[in-house]
Amino acid sequence: MQSLEAIYEAAKLTIGDELERFAENTLEYMRRERGFFVATPDLPALRTDMRGRQVLIVVRGHDYKEDLNALRSTYVREIRPVLVAVDGGADALLEAGLRPDVIIGDFDSVSDAALASGAELVVHAYPGGPAPGADRLEALGLPFLRFEAGGTSEDIAMLLAYEKGATLIVAVGTHASMVEFLDKGRAGMASTFLTRLKVGPLLVDAKGVSRLYESRLRKRDLALFLVAALLVFAAIVVLVVPRVFLESTQLYLQDLWDSLRH
Repeated sequence: MQSLEAIYEAAKLTIGDELERFAENTLEYMRRERGFFVATPDLPALRTDMRGRQVLIVVRGHDYKEDLNALRSTYVREIRPVLVAVDGGADALLEAGLRPDVIIGDFDSVSDAALASGAELVVHAYPGGPAPGADRLEALGLPFLRFEAGGTSEDIAMLLAYEKGATLIVAVGTHASMVEFLDKGRAGMASTFLTRLKVGPLLVDAKGVSRLYESRLRKRDLALFLVAALLVFAAIVVLVVPRVFLESTQLYLQDLWDSLRH
């Protein structure tokens, strides 16, 4: 039986190999796709306007249910961001009682009900290659747009929001840490890493938002405000109105008496 120390040393060597492989994949992807990340890509003509708005991108990934539930009643209700779903993220939004504005991906893990929800549909088409989700949408008779780009559907959802002028991109269920990048175990994660470099300051993980975001006007605060207002109104009615009425009556009687005397 291996000792814990031996297992630990073996794990360190494995992580080193994975990091080296990841770095090589990233450099190779940069060589092949550098134009895509430097220049503005050919964007689909969406009806949904993202300029000057915050965008919430939902992927059915790690902890997506908890993160989405944490944001639904505060952030989503008050900020009303554009809701962008990546494939099955559309069903996640519908399960949370929200309707996606845009669904993007190859549509291999999203339900027909979500596709028929009224969201704009954007098929991820690979450069010079096929658009895997197009056949399904054509068979369903649903209109769609194409976005030709390398990388994953998660990547191009972020790039779309970035290029369309979003002020903030909040990500639910996406890959955010080194462990998640390496755990995915495929070369395509290089594009995900580079995408995050490009969108940079605009990208915020949902976990951070749910921990830091505070509702500006909670129901309890509103109830307390209304109670206080009613108490003030009652005090005015009880204390001020009778006094004003009495003083007005006295003045009226005084004026009447003076007029009769003269």
